[in-house]
Amino acid sequence: MSEKINQTSFVLLHYSLSLTDGTIIESSFDDEPLEINMYDSSLPEGMMLALIGLRSDDEQTLTLTPEQCFGFRDEENIHDIPLSDFNDELKPEAGLIFNFGTPDNEDLLGTIRTIKKDLVEVDFNHPLAGLELVFSVKVLDVNNTHAFLPHEQ
Repeated sequence: MSEKINQTSFVLLHYSLSLTDGTIIESSFDDEPLEINMYDSSLPEGMMLALIGLRSDDEQTLTLTPEQCFGFRDEENIHDIPLSDFNDELKPEAGLIFNFGTPDNEDLLGTIRTIKKDLVEVDFNHPLAGLELVFSVKVLDVNNTHAFLPHEQ
């Protein structure tokens, strides 16, 4: 019997993430599979928990709540930044996503909402915050010995 995914497994899988109306946000089903380490993966916690207990060849589709994925929107994460803080080469436009540096030298993505005279309204919430998302997965391989071998497609 194949191994079950646990918190320390290496997993090879295909996945898709979509809105509840069927709009696909991203998918690996028509591309290379994703190899993840369950111990330190960058997938949101709800997606990681959805994988626990699955085995090779298992498929699953779940609708995840905002708190299971990217959290709820927080209006305190919307800030006005002086237009003069943006360089002349890359003008802010509504809908563009910029990478902002924090005082701790970390990167923080922000979406330009509006431009008002000398201010740019930037939303630092994750673009998928506040949304229910449909997470579909097909597990290709589970390895609990941590010597992951390439998988034949």
